[in-house]
Amino acid sequence: MTIAGRPYRRHRQITVVSLLLLVLSMTLGPTPSSAAGADWWNPTARPAPDSRINVTGEPFTGTNAQGEVRGFVDAHDHLFANEAFGGRLICGKVFSEAGVADALKDCPEHYPDGSLAVFDYITKGGDGRHDPVGWPTFKDWPAHDSLTHQQNYYAWVERAWRGGQRVLVNDLVTNGVICSVYFFKDRGCDEMTSIRLQAKLTYDLQAYVDKMYGGTGKGWFRIVTDSAQARQVITQGKLAVILGVETSEPFGCKQVLDIAQCSREDIDKGLDELYSLGVRSMFLCHKFDNALCGVRFDEGGLGTAINVGQFLSTGTFWKTEKCTGPQHDNPIGTAASAAEKDLPAGVEVPGYDENAQCNVRGLSDLGEYAVRGMMQRKMMLEIDHMSVKATGRVLDIFESASYPGVLSSHSWMDLDWTERVYGLGGFVAQYMNGSEGFSAEAKRTDALRDKYGVGYGFGTDMNGVGGWPAPRGTGTANPVTYPFRSVDGGSLIDRQTTGERTWDLNTDGAAHYGLVPDWIEDIRLVGGQDVVDDLFRGAESYLDTWGGTETHRAGVDLAEGATASASSQEWNPFTSYAAGRAVDGDLATRWAGDWSDDQWLRLDLGATNLVGRVTLDWERAYGKSYRIQLSADGQNWRTAWSTTTGDGGLDTARFTGTPARYVRVQGVERGTEWGYSLREVGVHSG
Repeated sequence: MTIAGRPYRRHRQITVVSLLLLVLSMTLGPTPSSAAGADWWNPTARPAPDSRINVTGEPFTGTNAQGEVRGFVDAHDHLFANEAFGGRLICGKVFSEAGVADALKDCPEHYPDGSLAVFDYITKGGDGRHDPVGWPTFKDWPAHDSLTHQQNYYAWVERAWRGGQRVLVNDLVTNGVICSVYFFKDRGCDEMTSIRLQAKLTYDLQAYVDKMYGGTGKGWFRIVTDSAQARQVITQGKLAVILGVETSEPFGCKQVLDIAQCSREDIDKGLDELYSLGVRSMFLCHKFDNALCGVRFDEGGLGTAINVGQFLSTGTFWKTEKCTGPQHDNPIGTAASAAEKDLPAGVEVPGYDENAQCNVRGLSDLGEYAVRGMMQRKMMLEIDHMSVKATGRVLDIFESASYPGVLSSHSWMDLDWTERVYGLGGFVAQYMNGSEGFSAEAKRTDALRDKYGVGYGFGTDMNGVGGWPAPRGTGTANPVTYPFRSVDGGSLIDRQTTGERTWDLNTDGAAHYGLVPDWIEDIRLVGGQDVVDDLFRGAESYLDTWGGTETHRAGVDLAEGATASASSQEWNPFTSYAAGRAVDGDLATRWAGDWSDDQWLRLDLGATNLVGRVTLDWERAYGKSYRIQLSADGQNWRTAWSTTTGDGGLDTARFTGTPARYVRVQGVERGTEWGYSLREVGVHSG
């Protein structure tokens, strides 16, 4: 039920009766609806009954003295995950035109006592029994350890906004395999169909909030599609909402028995559709290896269960190899899972060498095509959930092009990648861990943030079946004391009440989204003001990454069309490995030299240009020690850059810009028993 705002009334002579009524209303206190008219942050027509916000004071607006926006960033949330996985995995809605009682109710099969709440006891343990009643009693849910009930009710998100949050990334999420095997569902399992629905509902939520505030564009929940819009929204004191995608088989790009089930045309069509929906960031793989990339494994029994799911979906289990660098994927094969009974007779989950902890799958050719397609569309790429092999290739590609659009939104990348992300201009957020763990990790990377002058974010992953901070307890020496002031000092935040239930972070933990401000206060008490200050700078840093992505321009490749020659070329009766193959713009072709150390590839750019960056995309036969040399006349050479620790892949050599017409890659020592082989060489001014 929606209460309409007061109709406009023309001025009338004030009578004694009206004065008495005015005094009486002031004595009793204004109703939420009547008080809202003078305060832009309060709605003029909130549904009744509804959740309380329990925050007083005007939200901060404008920018700081340096002209920077302020506010917290949740870089990873799933507002509408209740619509994913067949529609019955997460119970309850973000909003309902029928009101809070309809929105915050349990799934039908959870009645009367949770006996059939299968996913609840799979994720939480026990027998799954719970009181299914939501509004108004909320005896058992939402809770920090209940992974199957709605945590993103719109009024709880509103409370987080009132507490200082200014950016929310709503990741549209689903998983077709989980949907197909779950017992209860009321819709199909096509992933893109679910993504489209969740995008639509996000816009519907914006309209729902707008209606409370008097019309289109007036509400606090604002979907933005570029960084300039986001800055304007945040400067107004409202919440900028960005759409992302986290799904296991985007564009239908699964693999079956290692055979891709999608094409380049599918990828282009899919990226164009997502962009038109307003999506500006996305994951290319999640949980299962797909046709685009390998995943960073889940650990323990959950990892085993997901490995089983991958086999049932694709016909392949995860495969591992020894890692080539300090980064590694999560260990697998360390615990059994009840899911193993679902395997066909005679099929078993393979054993894994504890010294071989990296996924053999990296970024496929189709995956690289998708990455470059996202770059062309100025989209940001989420590297969490990618295998280290895939992540390394993505970072190589971005570094070769100085592309800043890289995100790690919820602690699922190897931490050794952090500085490379910051070096590109990317953004890092930590999972919503307990205040002790969150503060410790924030302090571990504090020096890097100081070095690169960036803020920090968090990823709540609510409705994402991850688990959230448990209560520290009232016996702790420094509990959250209610009411407390927001970080900017302008709002007073008390315990949150919905219906008959009041939540306290000290005893309930982070049970739902409305407790994000309480959790941040807990971080301040545990980790100190410096950690919270870094989080408060998050909005500016996120928009710096986004803005840099939008304004990125692909540099002119001076090597395109260059005349190429080489010391030698490998002979093959069927395929040419001539020098020109390294500058033809086709990664499927390559130059390959004789199998000896002292070999070179020379490019004639056709005219003198300023050269400051050279990229080398090696085939498996790479140079361990080699030099980049420049010349104005093709006779006198100067070494501009060299390495003795080459490891293949995509190398980027940067050096002071130097006028040159000729560029030479001089091999000194091979990295393999074969010769040197380059798929593509790029030459750029800077």
